[in-house]
Parts: sequence; C-alpha cells; structure tokens
Amino acid sequence: MTTVAILPVFNASGEKSYRAIAGDRESVGQTAGQALDALTALLGEINFSALIVIQSFNPDEFFTVQQQKRLSELMNLWRTARDRGQTLSPKEQAELESLVEVELKAATVRTSALVQ
Repeated sequence: MTTVAILPVFNASGEKSYRAIAGDRESVGQTAGQALDALTALLGEINFSALIVIQSFNPDEFFTVQQQKRLSELMNLWRTARDRGQTLSPKEQAELESLVEVELKAATVRTSALVQ
C-alpha cells in the first residue's frame, strides 16, 4: 500500500494550498482532495485503495498556528534547496526535523482521541 502525506502549505501571501507526497512524487491542489487526485494520477495507480482519515488542519493545543506556518516556510525552503541540489543549514534542518516530530506526536494524540 502506498503511504501518502497531505500537508497544508502557505504561500508568501498566506494563502493555503495542499501538497500530497508519496515517496519522491508530489502534487499540489487547492484542496486536500485535489492534491490527492493529482498525486494518484502521477502514481498511475488504477486501483488505488486507502484508508483516509481527514482531519482539520486548524491549529490546536498540540500544534499551533505559528508552528504550522514555520513548518510550511521550512518545507518551502527545503524544496527550493533540494531543487537546486543544495541542503538547508544545519540549524534550519534541525528546526524542520523538530517541527515534523512535534506534528507527528500531535497527530498521534489526535488519532488516539478519534479511536476512543
């Protein structure tokens, strides 16, 4: 089964779109569904099946709006660096990894609450 991550992304004017990522493939859409549909087309999967949990991307006590915006900024910097064959500074890379870890823990807590 293919693992897909769908993340909100904010541009410089604060407008939100969504990026769907599976391995080295990614797509963008105005909604999470559009991003997933575009990614599925890229993957060429005819019989795509998945269990999808759609969760609001609103900030909460586990992952704040400031953390969301900073994660989006760092992901944009990372993609730009990657496309240029470069890497983030060690400080930015550490901050990115830390925010990803915090969001993963937040998602785990939210999922546990859904299961109960």
